[in-house]
Amino acid sequence: MKKILFLISILAFSLSVSAQIPQHDKQKEHQIRSMEAGHWDFSPDWYYYFLHKDYSGAGTYWKWAGFKSRVAVRFKESKSNVKGVAARRLLQLEAEKSKAKVVEAERKKIKELNEEELKRFADRNVDLMYSKYADIFNEMQKSIKDGLNYCYTASNGKLQKAVLDLADRNEVITSNIAYLRKTGQGYELENVKREQGYAKAKSDMEELKRSVFKLANLCRAYYDTK
Repeated sequence: MKKILFLISILAFSLSVSAQIPQHDKQKEHQIRSMEAGHWDFSPDWYYYFLHKDYSGAGTYWKWAGFKSRVAVRFKESKSNVKGVAARRLLQLEAEKSKAKVVEAERKKIKELNEEELKRFADRNVDLMYSKYADIFNEMQKSIKDGLNYCYTASNGKLQKAVLDLADRNEVITSNIAYLRKTGQGYELENVKREQGYAKAKSDMEELKRSVFKLANLCRAYYDTK
């Protein structure tokens, strides 16, 4: 009985040790390396030639080795009906790199557009142009209003229609200027466009001023009895 138990212990110990020792399978190694990135090779060669020829791409050739020359088997990936995964992985990596470049370019473009929009937003909310025209507008408005008051008073209301027509024209010009001066939400206007608007208003006001002066000269000639 003791001998039997001893033999059982020896057998169990040997099995445990063999289970912990790494097992090297050359055939599996060749297969895995072929399918990954290693040299395209399988083992045993004749086994794959006869039973897995399409899979392995096996073919025969004459191997020169002096007196030991013989027919041998070699494997070509190009003849196999399957391919290694390395090429696909490389293509995938290149595709991911290309995609990353596109994403980065789009991100940069969006950032530039946002920065530009912020600048434009700040520009729309600060009127930097009116101060350039303020004194000119105030001076011409004083002349126009004084001239219209003179024409109405000196003519005893006889030039009322002409005075009202010119006053209406002046109201349109000053309303346009007031609109150009507005800022904030709903009045998104860049200073470049404001300047263009102020320049047009200046031209219209100068033309109106000349019309008022003509009417004032006519009033002086025919109605001013002082």
